[in-house]
Amino acid sequence: MWKMAKIQRTLVVLKPDSVGRSIVGEIISRFERTGLHIAAMKMLQPSKDFFYYHYETIGTMISRRGEKAFNRQLNTMMKMPVIAIIFEWVEAVEYVRKLVGSTEPKAAAPGTIRWDYAHMSFDYADEVDIGVPNLVHASGSVEEAEKEIAHRFKKEEIFDYKPLHHAFTR
Repeated sequence: MWKMAKIQRTLVVLKPDSVGRSIVGEIISRFERTGLHIAAMKMLQPSKDFFYYHYETIGTMISRRGEKAFNRQLNTMMKMPVIAIIFEWVEAVEYVRKLVGSTEPKAAAPGTIRWDYAHMSFDYADEVDIGVPNLVHASGSVEEAEKEIAHRFKKEEIFDYKPLHHAFTR
């Protein structure tokens, strides 16, 4: 990674509802327009074991919310492929989280990705027994981003370059 204080990499996963609704390009452009740039990207269809590692080993979802919540999320995530993207730039983890909005779309702030494209509450999803289609996963911390990136990408799949629109930086 090119040298500059506060430069971070973060993982964004465009979930099956983004892919299935054909709004992937719109969502990616939201990140790129802010100055974040892509360091790696790929489409994949993860297995149950892959998701278990992500949701429990890294994210402790089962420990926090239970097996039923995990199974709902697993069913939602395995419906079709996902797109994993590493975005990079100054304080990328926190910045991406702000762009994405609250995990529960109903609680997301106006102007965020989840506010603009997803409108479901946790209560409704529980009532109809589905995972919340909230379009995007974004790493919650620098440490989580590092683990999630290592889980999805080999080092040789990640590109280290200085984008032209960042020419004003060192």
